[in-house]
Amino acid sequence: MRDYDYDYDDDRMHFADPGGKSALRAASKSNPRNLPCPNCGAKNRLTPADRARGYQCDPCADRAERGYD
Repeated sequence: MRDYDYDYDDDRMHFADPGGKSALRAASKSNPRNLPCPNCGAKNRLTPADRARGYQCDPCADRAERGYD
């Protein structure tokens, strides 16, 4: 892929909150939000794509970024 072919808006569609602060991926039939957070254990917080990237749920990520964890 050439740099000038990159479509920023198309890439944002892969996120649960495009333009927001969450790094979590969008849920879909092939990527359901059905996995617990590895930190707090809350159910149905992550998708398989999130887990593959080593993510945690948004509240845990927010706490970690603020230095509470």
